[in-house]
Amino acid sequence: MLPVKAVLFDMFDTLMLIERDHEFYPPAVQRMYHYLNKMGINVSFKEFEATYSAERKQLYAEADLNWEEPHFNVRVSGTLKRLGYNYPTTSPVVSTATNEFCEEFMKYVRIDPHTKPVLKTLQGTYRLGIVSNFAIPECVYKLLKVSGIDSAFDVVIVSGAVNKRKPSPEIFQSALKMLAVSASETVFVGDTIDADIEGAKAAGMRAVYIERRIQREPKVCPDQTIKNLTELPAALKHC
Repeated sequence: MLPVKAVLFDMFDTLMLIERDHEFYPPAVQRMYHYLNKMGINVSFKEFEATYSAERKQLYAEADLNWEEPHFNVRVSGTLKRLGYNYPTTSPVVSTATNEFCEEFMKYVRIDPHTKPVLKTLQGTYRLGIVSNFAIPECVYKLLKVSGIDSAFDVVIVSGAVNKRKPSPEIFQSALKMLAVSASETVFVGDTIDADIEGAKAAGMRAVYIERRIQREPKVCPDQTIKNLTELPAALKHC
């Protein structure tokens, strides 16, 4: 077995924790609505929320067929079109509405207290990267910078930026190509069975599963299982 040269991380609930039982969605949608309402989108919140939900559901019904991840701007633009307002995905109104959602979401995210010391331990020994499923890549970049860990990573791939999400092999391959390492030289660390562990293993990588909550039994077992990030440096030596 080839020695490990690179470690790729999932972002949310691996390096950063989404607090309050993922309750960010309603207030984030409401904040986005208030901005759009100020910009002349003259509908009730109830109508906006229902239209947004319908657009999001349809978007993912289509995207799920090929593990795609359209940028969040696409769902905002689609919602507005359903409501009779023609704003393209490139419109500043759409991008600002997306940012309003992001800013509210960030209130519910905190860095795991073990993230910084563990990254410091791994730097210099491994090339480090992030492969994250999130429709607002700018939000991921902002969180990394605000948390002071953006410089730790050689590559950051976010699904909303490449229109592919885990467990799609393409998103993993994009990161491997940018790091100039093979899948067999890389370990992926994540907290979800399907997207992170099964996705990484299918792409030819080794995988470390961090247990954050109860999930179904994996079809393919991880190489190592850890309870928190402090166990990662030792686990990597046994992958």
